[in-house]
Amino acid sequence: MKSLLIDGIAELTTNDEANGGRLRDAAVVIEGDRIAWVGSGSAAPEADERFDAAGRAILPGWVDSHTHLVFGGDRTAEFEARMAGEAYAAGGINVTVEATRAASDAQLEANLARLVSEAVRGGTTAIETKTGYGLTVADELRSARIAARHVEAVTFLGAHVTPGGTDPDAYLELVTGPMLDAVAPHASAVDVFCETGAFDEAASRRVLEAAAARGLATRVHGNQLGHGPGVRLAVEHGALSVDHLGFLDDADVEALARSWDAGPRGAVADSAHGRGSGARGTVATVLPACDLSTRMPLAPARRLIDAGAVVAIASNCNPGTSYTSSMGFCVATAVLQMGLTVAEAVRAATLGGAVALGTDRDGWTDPRGAQQPALGAVRPGARADLQMLEAPSATHLAYRPGMLLTAAVWKAGARVV
Repeated sequence: MKSLLIDGIAELTTNDEANGGRLRDAAVVIEGDRIAWVGSGSAAPEADERFDAAGRAILPGWVDSHTHLVFGGDRTAEFEARMAGEAYAAGGINVTVEATRAASDAQLEANLARLVSEAVRGGTTAIETKTGYGLTVADELRSARIAARHVEAVTFLGAHVTPGGTDPDAYLELVTGPMLDAVAPHASAVDVFCETGAFDEAASRRVLEAAAARGLATRVHGNQLGHGPGVRLAVEHGALSVDHLGFLDDADVEALARSWDAGPRGAVADSAHGRGSGARGTVATVLPACDLSTRMPLAPARRLIDAGAVVAIASNCNPGTSYTSSMGFCVATAVLQMGLTVAEAVRAATLGGAVALGTDRDGWTDPRGAQQPALGAVRPGARADLQMLEAPSATHLAYRPGMLLTAAVWKAGARVV
């Protein structure tokens, strides 16, 4: 394996507590698909090749832990109506369901590949995406198969909405039975939209129980449109994450923070930081671009972090409520409007996303069945996923919002931008 030395790094965000999470005047060595060495530029070892960062900042690639990228059509008219004052309702998903069912496999895959390419150009090196726009056994299965060829994690979201004209009880039986059985071999997790207009508490509980019985991890769309049981159910069932979170009460915030307290505190903290084998809690995933697009309250990320919860930031890229894959935009929004520091927002959009996917440790399995090194941190042994900014520090992500700052991207050791 050839080695690559990247030096001349003005600021290196590592997310590694061993070196304080950030280094100045730093260097990194990549061997194959992994980070081999991290440290001071003055102590950098020799390598086969050298890349001079020339005083720019490097940080981990974004880990986008919540997207919906397998779909047909768009919902421009719905967005325009929402901007004119119409309230968002979950039923708009059925518009995309119709378009997705009508699209060919080739059309769905081409659109997915385009969206992934856009994300990579913005510094994203790992993506989760969900099914959920097919809502038949055949369409959910093909969505999962198509997604598995392009992303790091596939989530089954048959429990997105009940398709128009379908009996809710009969559809729930389908989702928790034949549809789950068909899609399970291609997915690592199951999600449920626990919300008014989608699935109520009893139905959501059945989905989570069916997933657990199949040995799959769980996630929850929760507390997006109003106060509800999403957070409580997610924590109760040990879900990897609960996402959206625009409407939280004190009990919800406390539950998310306490979910990381099962076991020795140090081990739990190490787990949240991508090290060790401590107990896992439920990650609070906030989706700032979606909050803005739906004109909903911004999720209380500052309050969650202060309470001790582990927070992730994701794009929620989808055609209805957040048609962007720009994690840089989401990070800037988290800083400028949600009260996070730049370091907190960057960590949530990198290591936080990896923890939400269970990919922050070595040995996780991708949709193609290959075991992979850890994501979300720049440390020896982690996957060599890096982005370089056209700026001397990550602070510029919020200091210069809306600017295209991605100068180079390495994914699994290969330069892709």
